[in-house]
Amino acid sequence: MEKLPAARGGPPPILAITQGDPAGIGPEILLRLVADWRASAGWVPLLVAERAALEAVRESVPGAPWKRLIEVTASAKRAELIGAGDAIPLLDPVARAREVLPGAPGRADAEGAMAAIDQAFELVRGGLADAMVTAPISKKSIAETLIPGFRGHTDYLAARCGLERYGRDYLMAFLAGTLRVALVSTHLPLRTALDELSVDRIVEAGRCLAEHALGGGRLVVPGVNPHAGEGGLLGREDEEIVRPAVERLCALGIDAHGPTSADSVFARARRGEYDWVLALYHDQGLIAVKTAAFGDATNWTVGLPILRTSVDHGTAHDLAGKGRADAGPMKAAVATTLELLERGRRDS
Repeated sequence: MEKLPAARGGPPPILAITQGDPAGIGPEILLRLVADWRASAGWVPLLVAERAALEAVRESVPGAPWKRLIEVTASAKRAELIGAGDAIPLLDPVARAREVLPGAPGRADAEGAMAAIDQAFELVRGGLADAMVTAPISKKSIAETLIPGFRGHTDYLAARCGLERYGRDYLMAFLAGTLRVALVSTHLPLRTALDELSVDRIVEAGRCLAEHALGGGRLVVPGVNPHAGEGGLLGREDEEIVRPAVERLCALGIDAHGPTSADSVFARARRGEYDWVLALYHDQGLIAVKTAAFGDATNWTVGLPILRTSVDHGTAHDLAGKGRADAGPMKAAVATTLELLERGRRDS
């Protein structure tokens, strides 16, 4: 396993790492993540996963550290986990025998995915873990079989934290090397995202980013239209919505810029001209993030009172159980999480 940075200045942090969709590649990723983990790494993985899901991919991960997995409960103490040496704690959020079929998700898998999310959330909120790192879930499966209207980790965890509205209190953001991107809106149809775009929503998102992540740096807002509208020639949204929003952000003391042509702004941000890009809709930001750092970007929910990060990919049901899942993105997410924890310790 590649060396991951250890947090300094305190005891080893404990990361609650969820299984994601049990029928997806999440269980295999978790096993590959900890295959070579040792306590000397300076952090502790607390796997929040069904043993049934891990056993379902046993043949797919020949080097999995089965003998080092120790089952724990939510009543475990931090000192026990930190002092367990090279043992890897496993907390089964369902604790029942069942058959998991890799690549064939059903209601039981949606239930298992949500149970892992809820359990990890409680572990962090209760202080047993320092952060939660989530493997990918199937939003479609959960919405169709369990929670109608479910849109993903971000909104669900924000609601559990009591936050009121996307953009004002919390944001989906991505850390991709030198590129940092936050989103005004997330999993919405493009037409809906554009119809709901407003001065207030951009200002709310910018204020949230400034409060929780910007740190006095430079924020840029891309234009909606080609060339940021060419002064109205290619659409009025940039002059009537984006520019007034940027002006209001500047009036609040935020070093904000835009609207800037979206076809160049991400490259300029990677060069260091800006610290954050506030993308106006999901794919405007994610196309740039995944082009710049596919597999190495980390999804960070900015604004939550807990630290939650995730990988930048989906469940890959077509690969589940075939021994081809890549743990690299999860390793990158863990590394970024440790860096965020360390930064939080330095700033506190």
